[in-house]
Amino acid sequence: MGALSGWVREAVLAAGLILLLIIGLWVSTGSMPPMVVVESQSMMHDPQGEVGAIDPGDLVLVMAQERHGEIVSWAEAVEEGGVFEGWSSHGHPGDVIIYSKNGGSDTPVIHRVLLHAVAHDTTSPLDRSTQVCPSDASWDPISLDADGLAGTCVLTWDVLGTNVTDVSSIDWTFTDIQCSGQPHGLMIQAWDPGHAGYLTLGDNNDCNVDQGQAAYSRAQGLSDENGRPVLAVRDDWVQGVAGAEIPWAGTVKLLVANNAAQVTSRSWTMLAGSASGLLLLTWVIERATTRLIAEAPEIELARQEAESSVEEE
Repeated sequence: MGALSGWVREAVLAAGLILLLIIGLWVSTGSMPPMVVVESQSMMHDPQGEVGAIDPGDLVLVMAQERHGEIVSWAEAVEEGGVFEGWSSHGHPGDVIIYSKNGGSDTPVIHRVLLHAVAHDTTSPLDRSTQVCPSDASWDPISLDADGLAGTCVLTWDVLGTNVTDVSSIDWTFTDIQCSGQPHGLMIQAWDPGHAGYLTLGDNNDCNVDQGQAAYSRAQGLSDENGRPVLAVRDDWVQGVAGAEIPWAGTVKLLVANNAAQVTSRSWTMLAGSASGLLLLTWVIERATTRLIAEAPEIELARQEAESSVEEE
C-alpha cells in the first residue's frame, strides 16, 4: 500500500509540474497551445537538420501576435535603411508564422513571410451585405472602409518594405532567394492578393510559394481541406509567430502519429543522446545530494544523539 501511495504521489507531482509548465508558457507566449510540433521538412536548412532552423520533430513556441508585435516580412528585413533592416528568425530574414490555410481547420502551416500586401486605394462596396465590389476591385473583409467599418473594396496595393505602391498587381524579385532553374531568383509577377495579407514560403520548398501560380508561375502552392488554393494569409488566419525552438522534443509525438518518417536520423540520435544525458545528470545529482546529506555535520550530530538516547534507555 505504501509503495502504491508513493507512486500516486509522484504521478500527482509530475502532473502538477507539467501543468505549471504549460501555464507558464501560456503566460509568456499568450497562445494556447503555447507550442506546436513541426511535422514536415518544409523549413529545413540542412538535409539532416540543424539547431536554429525548424526541423521535423522540433517543438516551437507560438507567440501571440499582440505579444510579438508587428509581423516582419523578408522584404522589410532586407530593406536598406528600413525600420526592420537586419531582422531575422530561424536562420533567414523575416518572421515565421503559424497559420490556418484559408482560415480552415486543416493542420496549420509554419512558413516564412516574404511579402506583406496592404490596401492603398479603396472604394466602398456596391452592396456590403453581399460583398459586391466594382469590377476593378476585390473584396477585402479585413481592411477598413472609408466609414471605418471592416470590409472594403481594394483597387490598388502597397507592399511594405519595397518601393511597390499603388499598383493593381504586384511584381517583385527576390534576388537573394535562389530557385532551381531560375538564375534571377524568386520572381513574383502579377500577384493580386485579393485581400490584405502575407505571401509565404517554406525555407526548404525551392520557391514553391504557398499561394502558388497566382504569385509565381512555377509554384504549385498549397490547398486547404476543401481543395481550394491557399490565398494571401490574412491576419485573422495567423495563429501566432514562431518563437524559440526546442530541438527534437516532439519526435515522440510524430512516432505515435505514424509520421516518424519525416524525422532525420540525426534528430533521433540527438534525441537519444539528450535523453541519456538528462538521465545521467539526474543520477549524478541524486548521488551527489545523497552523499552531501549523509556527510552533513547536522546529520552526524542527530545520529549521535539518537544513539545516546538508545543507550540511556
